[in-house]
Amino acid sequence: MSRIEGVLKALKGQGRKALIPYITAGDPHPDVTVDLMHTLVKAGADIIELGVPFSDPMADGPVIQLACERALVHGTSLRQVIAMVKEFRKTDDATPVVLMGYLNPMEAMGYEQFADAAKEAGVDGILTVDLPPEEADEVAPLFTQRNLDAIFLLAPTTTDDRIRAISEHSSGYVYYVSIKGVTGSATINVDEVAQKVNHIHELTALPVGVGFGIRDAETAAAVGRVSDGVIVGSVLVDTIARNQADTDQLKRALTDLLHPMREALDSLAS
Repeated sequence: MSRIEGVLKALKGQGRKALIPYITAGDPHPDVTVDLMHTLVKAGADIIELGVPFSDPMADGPVIQLACERALVHGTSLRQVIAMVKEFRKTDDATPVVLMGYLNPMEAMGYEQFADAAKEAGVDGILTVDLPPEEADEVAPLFTQRNLDAIFLLAPTTTDDRIRAISEHSSGYVYYVSIKGVTGSATINVDEVAQKVNHIHELTALPVGVGFGIRDAETAAAVGRVSDGVIVGSVLVDTIARNQADTDQLKRALTDLLHPMREALDSLAS
């Protein structure tokens, strides 16, 4: 059982929902990232999605695009991101970490070398935005052999046949993109999300995490009622941008944003 599967299974047994925050590694500075990861855990994170900065993040809106730019200004590389996870693991061997990014940096490093380094550092899952399952034949077995969960995206427009096919290639959880657009681009329609997630549950036994459009405790609770976990990204990254000059204030601001979401999700516990 992977660390991701174990955490999600334990939460389900408690009637609780997963809180999965996203931050971009190296933003606002590489020296701060590990500290921010620990801050997220203290504020209630169950799983962390750690973004690998990339120069052309096609699925991301302006907020995360700018975060990638800030990280890349400091030269944050895939190898450095993996090293951050290794540093995080020195004091936290319980919280799963998913690397979220694009295929190019992995290809440049070498797929097998990347998979080995990720496993050795304590990475638990890989979400590659621009790698559909049909094109993952070279990469997916490398992840499976190392017990790294391969996480894929589902969209509002994904057909039933494709949901089944993607789920067969996935492990850990599937990531349902709740809106048609890039990160941070629209207000979430909870009724539509509920209908779609319920349908996804009919087609796969994997947990369903919902991301895009979750901004506060109210939207987190609304989405938590109909999903297995909520994924929070742009609003956290925007908070980092607005507080980047003062690390202590930044950590307080992230906590003030994330902790109420944790409380709101826990209020749903059955």
